Amino acid sequence: MQAQTVHGGIHIRHTAREDRTPWQLPPSAPITDRTVELGTLEGLRARAERAGHSMLAAVSGLGGVGKTAVALAWLHGLRLHCPGGQLYADLGAQSQRGPADPADVIGLFLRSLGVPTPQVPSTLAERAALYRSLTAERQLVVLLDDAASAAQVRPLLPGGSSVTVVTSRWRLPGLTVDGCHSLHLEPLDPAAAVELLEATLADDRVATQREEAYELVELCAGLPLAVRVAGARLAARPRRRITSMVRALAGEHDRLEALAIEGDHNVRAALDLSYQALQPSAARLYRLLGLHPGPDFASPAASAALGEDAEEALDALHTANLLVDTGEDRYRFHDLVRLHATEKAREDESEEERALALRRLADHYLATATRAEEIIDPQHRTMPRDFAHPTVADFGTDTVGTDTDSALDWLERELPNLMAVLRTARGAGFPTVAWQLADAMWPLFLRRKFYAEWHAAHQEGLLAARELGDEAAECRMLTSGGVGELGTGRHERALEMFEHAAALFERAGNTLGHARTLNYRGLAHQRLGRLDRAADHFTRAAVELPRCGDVRAGGLARLNLADVALSRDLPVEATGHAEAAYAILRESGDAYNAARAATLLGRAHLGCGRATDAEERLTEALTQLRAMAADYETARALESLGRLAERRGQLPRAREYFREALDLYAAAGRPDAPEARAVRAWLATRPT
Repeated sequence: MQAQTVHGGIHIRHTAREDRTPWQLPPSAPITDRTVELGTLEGLRARAERAGHSMLAAVSGLGGVGKTAVALAWLHGLRLHCPGGQLYADLGAQSQRGPADPADVIGLFLRSLGVPTPQVPSTLAERAALYRSLTAERQLVVLLDDAASAAQVRPLLPGGSSVTVVTSRWRLPGLTVDGCHSLHLEPLDPAAAVELLEATLADDRVATQREEAYELVELCAGLPLAVRVAGARLAARPRRRITSMVRALAGEHDRLEALAIEGDHNVRAALDLSYQALQPSAARLYRLLGLHPGPDFASPAASAALGEDAEEALDALHTANLLVDTGEDRYRFHDLVRLHATEKAREDESEEERALALRRLADHYLATATRAEEIIDPQHRTMPRDFAHPTVADFGTDTVGTDTDSALDWLERELPNLMAVLRTARGAGFPTVAWQLADAMWPLFLRRKFYAEWHAAHQEGLLAARELGDEAAECRMLTSGGVGELGTGRHERALEMFEHAAALFERAGNTLGHARTLNYRGLAHQRLGRLDRAADHFTRAAVELPRCGDVRAGGLARLNLADVALSRDLPVEATGHAEAAYAILRESGDAYNAARAATLLGRAHLGCGRATDAEERLTEALTQLRAMAADYETARALESLGRLAERRGQLPRAREYFREALDLYAAAGRPDAPEARAVRAWLATRPT
């Protein structure tokens, strides 16, 4: 099979070999903002020249990212350094005829270097040997464009101290053993993409419509081919505003269609070529990952989508530059590649297969979030979990770690994906996932205070529970969601939710569920300043909950009573409640709330003038809460230690505690909480 066009004159003579200097590089086009990449290539060349070695670099990247343009822009500037000539070959990795045969390419190179056709050896090994001999004393530039593999490239490497650049849509790690340096091209940043758009239009539209230009290149996701196509379509209509192309690209389903010039450049066609070269398993994973609802994913999610181990297929997609490796075993699609993958899923996967893959993904996230929930807050893990694919659901459950910090970190890292799955679930036909996933995320919301997601997750979960007619799930969404409403100051709304849950429990004859709402309703009354009503609810809860079999929740009621007593400046009463709560919660294995009780007990001791006892309990609470990464409760412990230091006349130490507490209130999303305002006021009146 012949390679595609080889630039430069090739004259066939049946005479003795003559020495020729070919200049075959295609013309270069202007490029934008590739200074770093060009500098990297030049640095590699200079080092190789000083060492007297050849230089080999492989430029890889997504189709349309500008690999050949960067290579040509740099290589054309090397004529003085490489006077022995330029060789160019399109290796045809994306050709419909298949990749070029290295033997054919070397044959063309040999003839370009002056070898008469009759003297060109017949075998690849002989041709490669002659090629290396002829180039041993030359300083050549060789551009091997659109390579399919390291094996295809290796025989084409010249001898001597030449400069060779390979471009490929695939990463070519196999060339590393040949001394190759890899250079991966990413899409342009917004400013550079706008500069490219301006150069393509060659008029004043970018200067006068700057905001619209940035919108346009964002829709092109910085891919140079997409920016040039959009610019070319606008250039053909000089009276059209940039907003016309923004509107054309605004709909995701139409975007790839709009990024095409008939008979010429076409973003979809460029991506089709990469897709068509994939092995079947990698191609199927590509399609199914197009259904992933979140912004990125780890390899267990890919395995869940595929229904089997996906490591090999993932590597193939990464090697083909269809996935971006974001580190720590995480990947994402370029925006236009994601649209293409989704399009291929619609074309090549049945509706049933798409639904199954999406449910496998949902089961994976639900199972792994539930595992994190069990590690962080095993007492909360009481509601059912329904999996359509139990075996697949187990993919990656070990990635959450074995301790509270690791499990919380996993939930936080995956929060955008968890929310995306949750929002997709009802429309996809599995509403149980919506409320169960909201339930599984409760420990994250409680500890790290992601209030916007807390509210959104429980609102969606509540709709799902009502759609299912599942009153137990509805009550869980009302109570857990109501606690989030309390955290954001919507106390009346929280009370409404708690009262609604209480009514549902009472109607169902669920005395335990109804008793549990006493704690929640008491909290709402406490936040509304109704301390008598709050204390009444907590007192009833402290009696009824143990009677119904929930000793731990009874301990929480005593904790809440201690808090109310402190608000009433009754430290002796608070001490009794806090000690009881601390003992019950520790015995129940609830380390988090036991630490909260220790904070209240420390504050009660401080109110009674027992500074040493206060310091002991507050220090214990601080140690426990720090280990749980519970920012808000840690801040409360620090604030109390600050009050203790102030009482002892240790103002510099108090200031340190208060400053850290203020930082943590902000980190917990509560910079305007009453406690935070009090700390801020203290610091304002006692400057350093």
